[in-house]
Amino acid sequence: MPIKIPFTKIKSKPEEQTPDLDYNHLPSHVAIIMDGNGRWAKSKGLPRIAGHKEGMNVVKKIVRHASNLGIEVLTLYAFSTENWKRPKTEVDFLMKLPMEFLNTYLPELIEKNVRVETIGDFERLPHHTKKAVQEAKNRTSQNTGLVLNFALNYGSRYEMVKAVKQVADEVRDGDLVPEDIDEDCISDRLYTANLKEPDLLIRTSGEQRLSNFLLWQLAYSEFWFTDVYWPDFDETYFEKALYDYQKRKRRYGGI
Repeated sequence: MPIKIPFTKIKSKPEEQTPDLDYNHLPSHVAIIMDGNGRWAKSKGLPRIAGHKEGMNVVKKIVRHASNLGIEVLTLYAFSTENWKRPKTEVDFLMKLPMEFLNTYLPELIEKNVRVETIGDFERLPHHTKKAVQEAKNRTSQNTGLVLNFALNYGSRYEMVKAVKQVADEVRDGDLVPEDIDEDCISDRLYTANLKEPDLLIRTSGEQRLSNFLLWQLAYSEFWFTDVYWPDFDETYFEKALYDYQKRKRRYGGI
């Protein structure tokens, strides 16, 4: 049963206050494209890395709130396969953030029964990044609460190509026949094979595109966009997204 917590309305934002949520009908899996860190920093005359730093603090708040609400899975788009094209100084900083985040936040994640997982091409990440993330995964592996799933060096097209290659190899080796290839066959070979597909996708900063994120898995998800930059996102906006989700009728192609 999800934990029922009182909802505190913040008058200053958003302008339209969020009504109380139905805590028994929350999405099981929420995915977030955390966009706008750089633009937030630029608007304040700060370097881009200041936006990423502030964004990390928002991650802590949203993870804490999602865990308290009883959300089962929270997938955060932390670093894409395309992000390597950014300036080296920015990439180096981004690669240090998981280590800093987990070094300071891991005790609370353990206390809150949160399990850390990742999706993406883990091997290409720097050693210090992999070490910090792997330690967090190991130390939380037996936890049974919120699954905090970081998409690190993740690209959906690469993921699907990888899955198709695996299917082709299995057919070639005689372990799979073409007649058995269906949607489940592909899904079972994606990074997210052991996770439910997202019920809700949130993207901040005003952009309304998927940016190579969970293209297969988001086929029937509900989308929620906000102009708010990620560093300004908070629990109130998160609950507003959840409330809007609850007002929608999911038909999965039916009527």
